[in-house]
Amino acid sequence: MKYLHLIWAELFRRKTRTVLTLLSILAAFLLFGLLNGVRESFAEAGRSAQGAERLQVGSRLSFIQALPMALNSRIAQVDGVKTVTYANWFGGAYQDPRNQIFSFAVAPNYLDVYPEIAVDPKQRAAFNSTRTGVLVGEGLMKRFGWKVGQKIPLQSTIFPNRDGSKNWDFDIVGTLSATDKKSGGWYDQMLLLQWKYFDESTPYNQGQAGWYVVRVNDASQADRVAKAIDALSANSANETKTQTEAAATAAWMKQTADIGLIVGSIMGAVFFTLLLLTGNTMAQAVRERIPELAVLKTIGFRDGSVLGLVLAESVLLVLIGGVLGLALAAVLGPIVGAGSGGMINLPPIGLSSWLLGLALMVAIGLLVGALPALRAMRLNIVDALAGR
Repeated sequence: MKYLHLIWAELFRRKTRTVLTLLSILAAFLLFGLLNGVRESFAEAGRSAQGAERLQVGSRLSFIQALPMALNSRIAQVDGVKTVTYANWFGGAYQDPRNQIFSFAVAPNYLDVYPEIAVDPKQRAAFNSTRTGVLVGEGLMKRFGWKVGQKIPLQSTIFPNRDGSKNWDFDIVGTLSATDKKSGGWYDQMLLLQWKYFDESTPYNQGQAGWYVVRVNDASQADRVAKAIDALSANSANETKTQTEAAATAAWMKQTADIGLIVGSIMGAVFFTLLLLTGNTMAQAVRERIPELAVLKTIGFRDGSVLGLVLAESVLLVLIGGVLGLALAAVLGPIVGAGSGGMINLPPIGLSSWLLGLALMVAIGLLVGALPALRAMRLNIVDALAGR
């Protein structure tokens, strides 16, 4: 610490260059903080306390393969099953195909399996009694300016109705909200419609369920129950794969896109570029002050001390930019979530993210400072003072 003033002075010897480098480091770790939040958000999908008691039954062949409705009663008879319900993906869009909505056709008892979704009892009764009724997440209502009682047109990107078009009309009879506001980014953006209306209105479903959701009596028995459910359709044309809600969500995500690979690839490219940029800054900084380093050696600084000074400067440079970047990510995360209307729900920058970020900062600082520091350590005093 006694050399901190010296390290600080050398670090800001060329203020413009240092500030520009700090801004690059800040941008890299801001991106790291936000993208790591996206990765964690996808990884945590379905891992709620309520979700631990739920299993999802889908086709073993593909998540787009429907299952026969006959499985519903058979699954309900499996020992350990408390409740079974079913749903289909609707694939709705509002006004423009780019305005995609998380829309599902669900059974009447679907909400019984999801106690973390809050619905007014009167509105739920209206939903069950209204053939074209839909329940809409509060965030979705605000996003499009909808109101209860309003009739809305939706397009299905997958299912046409009986007249051959993909245009559907629905009546908003109630709203959805999350009892746990941390999961509001998902439930607040959902739209639920009547499965019976969906099944009767499209020629492409014909009494099939997209997947079943099972609530078990004892979460510790979930593995046994899952195997018993899969045994019902073993060696048939509709074999199932039953897994926890978290595993099912992760599998669905991976079939759509490998979020971890995408985030890792982006961050790999960003940090590789950062290594080149910061390494060039440190190499140039050391090259400019070779005579000064030689003077330090002349007045008694050992080779190891010179090595440590350059490495400390490099690490300090990355730490300043990195900490500012992560702090900015922590501030911007909630702002991004609010600005997206809940579509993007980034978790806060937690201790694990900070520790990983700090480890990366130190590692990058040591890596980019290694070669300039070694060069400084090996300086020949006579040659350096002579400009050779």
